[in-house]
Amino acid sequence: MSNIEITLNGEARQLSVEDGTPLLWVLREQLAMMGTKFGCGVGLCGACTVHLDGNPVRSCSYPAQLANGRKVTTIEGLAPSDEELHPVQQAWLEMNTPQCGYCQSGQIMSAAALLANNNSPDDSEIDAAMSGNLCRCGTYPRIRKAIHRAAALIATDQADAPAEESQA
Repeated sequence: MSNIEITLNGEARQLSVEDGTPLLWVLREQLAMMGTKFGCGVGLCGACTVHLDGNPVRSCSYPAQLANGRKVTTIEGLAPSDEELHPVQQAWLEMNTPQCGYCQSGQIMSAAALLANNNSPDDSEIDAAMSGNLCRCGTYPRIRKAIHRAAALIATDQADAPAEESQA
């Protein structure tokens, strides 16, 4: 048993976890973060993707005790506020991206991580970054379009930012 402290979606949390318990189970069972999905259980499908210090990790195969002292972001914490969606979430809605939706929280988390590091990816960069996220419904073309749309939304936000700041 390990005692760990994580910052979950901006909130400090202290937990006791069995050594080797996957982060996914801690998120779902101890912290009631049900947006992160269980898929394959071995880190191959990406349905369980969360951010650890901003980087995508497969929470089904990541030991929770290794998250000690780190920032964990789930799909529930991706949006900047309850009133505003993250650009990737907004693009997903605009492009009607999901089909069954099961894998989409992991897809969105991987896309958000991609765009945080590359705000104008081309198709090959998107395909490479998203290659670890599987969609049994085959929504890959819609996912790629949504990522391009999210990149455009981010670019617009960045272009508008100096004007908003100067008015404040």
